[in-house]
Formats: sequence, structure tokens, C-alpha cells
Amino acid sequence: MAQFKYEGRDRSGRKKSGTIAANSRREAVLKLREKGIRPIVIAQVPSSVWNKEISIGRAVKLQHFVVFLRQFATLVRAGVTIVDSIHILAEQTESKALARALDDMEQHLREGNPLSAAAAKHPRIFPPLFVNMVRAGEASGTLDETLDRLADHFEKVHRTRQKIVSALAYPVAVAIIAVAVVIFLLVSVVPTFVDMFADFHAELPAITKFVLKASAFMQHYWWMITLLAIGVFLLFTALRRQKRTKYYLDYAAMRLPIFGTLVQKAALARVTRTLSSLVSSSVPILEALSISERVVENEVIASVLDEARTALERGQSLAEPLRRHWAFPPLVAQMITIGEQTGSLDAMLGKVADFYEAEVDAGTDRLKSLIEPLMIVLLAGVVGTIVTSIIVPMYDIFNHIQQ
Repeated sequence: MAQFKYEGRDRSGRKKSGTIAANSRREAVLKLREKGIRPIVIAQVPSSVWNKEISIGRAVKLQHFVVFLRQFATLVRAGVTIVDSIHILAEQTESKALARALDDMEQHLREGNPLSAAAAKHPRIFPPLFVNMVRAGEASGTLDETLDRLADHFEKVHRTRQKIVSALAYPVAVAIIAVAVVIFLLVSVVPTFVDMFADFHAELPAITKFVLKASAFMQHYWWMITLLAIGVFLLFTALRRQKRTKYYLDYAAMRLPIFGTLVQKAALARVTRTLSSLVSSSVPILEALSISERVVENEVIASVLDEARTALERGQSLAEPLRRHWAFPPLVAQMITIGEQTGSLDAMLGKVADFYEAEVDAGTDRLKSLIEPLMIVLLAGVVGTIVTSIIVPMYDIFNHIQQ
């Protein structure tokens, strides 16, 4: 779709301006009139790489999506029509990508399409979980409850993700500072002492020789180190996009000594929360497993879910493939077995998700208290080693001069 820039007035006479996506100028005018805007000036925005919005990762921030769901549920519960609710939310959301998607959805809704079908046309904005739960809510007439349930789901997912990010933020920040300090010392400070050591023909300790060689290498081959770092980053990004290599990367992450348990618990919290939300919305279990495979973002867990789906298709228990795999602790399989036997699978999955979300909270707090002193000691050790390698020969030179 092309982008059209417009200026006009709404029904109350207030000035309105902005951009709207449409296939033609005529379509843009019709869309604006449906929004209650009388366009005065409308022109197509030239297509170029400079005016395209670049998004990395999710097209819409999770917190904006949660706010949208909460407000949507409130409007529907208050008796506002779905079309009017979408129109209102498109005008007040902070996310430009979400606003554009809602504008397009409003058009499809006015053409008689259901909300789930309109949302399915924007997979980067609305994940399969949203589309399928909304479809179930439309069929059962409980769309407001479904939207509230979706908001709860994404809110808890966001909280768990933020906990992990906050736990990793400190060590990453300290590591970046340590690298920056080391580069500064090797490039700017250490070279000022090289000529002095050479003039006095001092016998340098092994650590000083190593630091001087590292400084010389950094000065002459900094471009090689930069290219290597960029190459490693691009290679890692490419490998993450390959399903097979991502499986091994996820496997390695879950087997790490300290972080592995946290990664595993976070993945289990996400998959059980997703399954619980889908099953409680009356989405068929096979479809719920298929959706969970796509949204779990962990290929190890996804492969087990695929086995579980195959087992269910054969008439076997959902819990059995999970019980055989190391990634799923016995608690998960036992709770699912109870849920299957009592017909309360969604409730049991919700309890498991609550448990692992609490475990992630406690684990991140413990991790931060453990890592903070370790990173400080590491930073002090690295910087101290470089400084010591310079100070020790200077003392020897000073003593030689005194003698």
C-alpha cells in the first residue's frame, strides 16, 4: 500500500493531519471520510528507503499491545461496537505500526469481515495466539472476556521477559564498560610508556610484554577486530534464523551452568501460559499445541510440543512425551496428567505457569545478587592487571635511577 499525507477537518471543524495507507488516492479519500475527516489537501508520499519506518524485533512494543487489549475489552464491555472501538483505539495508540494496522482492520470490518479475519491480515502485529483466541471469543460471544484474558497473558509474558532482561542488563553493561576501558588503556595510555621503557632498556616482566604486544596489535589491527566482531554478530543472527541451528543454540542456552535453569523456566512459563490461555478460550487442544510451537521461541520446547501433538493424534496422553524429555520437569507432566483426568487442563496449566513465573522472579533476583560482585571483581581484575603491568617496570626504572 502507498502512503498518503493529508490535511483536513473533522466533523467538529478541528484541523486534522497525518498519513494514511491506501491503494489509491480515491481509496484514501474514502477512508478519511469514513473516519469523519474531510480532506482539503491529500498527496502521495514518495516511496524511498529514507521514509520507510525500520522496525527491529516486534513491530509493536508489548506494553503498547497490552494497553490496547485492556482498552479494547473495556470499550466492548461498555457496549461500543467493534468498528467504533477499533476507530477510537487507532486514534489514541502510541504505536504508529499498530495505528496503521487498526486503520486497515477498520476498513475490513466495515466490509463485513470478522475481527479475527481482519487481524489475521497483520501477522507481524497480531500473533496466532490473538487471532485464534479472538475467533473463539467471537464464536462464544465472550469477546470482552477473551480480550481481558489476552491482556493478562501478554502482561505476564512481558513481566517475565522484563525480569530476565533486567537480570542480564547489569552484566552486559559491565562487560561493555570493561571492554571500553581496556581498549582505551591499550590504545591511549599504554603506548605513552613504550618509548620510556625502550630508552631505559629495562628488563620487562612477562605480563608487561604481553600488554605491550596487545597494545601494538590493537593499534595496527583494530579494523580486523571490528570486522571480526561484526562477522560474529551477523553469523550468530543468521544461525538463529535457521531452525536446525537454533535448536542447538537453544539447547546450549538451557544447559548453561548458571543461566540455563533460568532460560528453561522462562520457556516453560511461556508455553504453559500460552496453552492455558488457548484451552480456556475453547481453542481445540491440537490447534493450541500448534500455536504454542510457533510462539514459544525455543526450538527444544517446540520439538517436544510437536511430539505431544503427534501423540494426541494417535489417541495417547499429552503428558507422556513431556514426561520423557529432560526439558520438562516431572511437575509439569504430573499437573497435566491431573488436568487431563479431571477435565481442568487449563487450570492446571495456569498453576504451572504461575509457579514458573514465580521461579523466574526469584531466580533473577538471586542471579543479580550473585553476578554483581563477580562482574565488579572481573572489571577490577582486568583493569588492575593492565595498570600493574605498567607500574611494576616503572618502579624498577625508578630504583635503577636512584642507584
